[in-house]
Amino acid sequence: MLDIADELRRWYTAGRPFAVATVVATGGSAPRQPGAALAVDAEGRAIGSVSGGCVEGAVYELCREALETGTPVLETFGYSDEDAFAVGLTCGGVIDIFVQRVDPATMPEFGAALEAAGEGEPVAVARVVKGPGGLLGSALVVPSGDNGGRGGFGDAELDATVGAEAAAMLDAGRTGTVEVGADGSRCGEPLTLLVECRVPAPRMLVFGAIDFAAAVVRIGTFLGYRVTVCDARPVFATAARFPQADEVVVDWPHRYLDSQTLDARTVLCVLTHDAKFDIPLLERALRLPVAYVGAMGSRRTHLDRLERLREAGLTELELNRLRSPIGLDLGARTPEETALSIAAEIVAHRRGGSGAPLTGAHTPIHHDTARGRTRVGSAA
Repeated sequence: MLDIADELRRWYTAGRPFAVATVVATGGSAPRQPGAALAVDAEGRAIGSVSGGCVEGAVYELCREALETGTPVLETFGYSDEDAFAVGLTCGGVIDIFVQRVDPATMPEFGAALEAAGEGEPVAVARVVKGPGGLLGSALVVPSGDNGGRGGFGDAELDATVGAEAAAMLDAGRTGTVEVGADGSRCGEPLTLLVECRVPAPRMLVFGAIDFAAAVVRIGTFLGYRVTVCDARPVFATAARFPQADEVVVDWPHRYLDSQTLDARTVLCVLTHDAKFDIPLLERALRLPVAYVGAMGSRRTHLDRLERLREAGLTELELNRLRSPIGLDLGARTPEETALSIAAEIVAHRRGGSGAPLTGAHTPIHHDTARGRTRVGSAA
């Protein structure tokens, strides 16, 4: 639901009831991940997607039905060889989808969640998707740094347990399901809850205000990063040259890096190609708990850079984190092609891909980097 928060917030603010279908869990080669949502309002307008097209029609009808009856439902869609006319996923995967009506007049907790998400604030929403009928669809909204929140389930212990679980998942930036007892313990009749988390966009720091950087900024923005360009040369580091960057900073790269608080989702692209910038910057970057550090340069430049970094005191373990020369081997020539190769490496590193062609391969197309995720009702 939170992945279409901006649109839903407008509907909610206007007082328009809607039904929202949310992917709860997946199995096999499913096209969308937990948290992906499709919503339908009373006039039949739809936003979002839960399957990339395979079951959108059937889910749309479930939303229309939920709008009329107000009854939430958990539905499973899979592939069927026996019935050629069955609604299912042609990719062979399985998805569990939870559908419920949201009425702004009686569900203020959803408004709080949509407002927080729309303002870019971290927030988690925990909804009961499997359990006693009276609890289905009930929700607890947990803002960052708070185990309390808005809404609840009518039981203080259950609220506290779910609040703690949701806060932990929000801290990790993870969406998925949790199971707790209906009384808030780990025993008793189980409840399955979908915890959706919305956190600020991950950051991409691009060092070096060159033509290649402009292309990297564009593709970084396309991938959903909040992109900053940093260069010590004010004549090159201008908003006019990088209109799609969220921020353009004139400063020495290493000094700017020292001033930032970064998380494990941050990616650093070092395109300065100048040792007086590269070495002080990489000396710091390779010791930070960020997701990716890549540096542009020839293979000769790379070898020289490694020697300089060793002299600066970096260990082989730290040096092994450096992706250099930056990017995958696509035969790139232009800035745009080079940016594509850099983005491809970042995505492969983030998602656990190999970067090899899918043609002729027998490995999974969709890599599940969060091990242990299972469908609702399946064995752990």
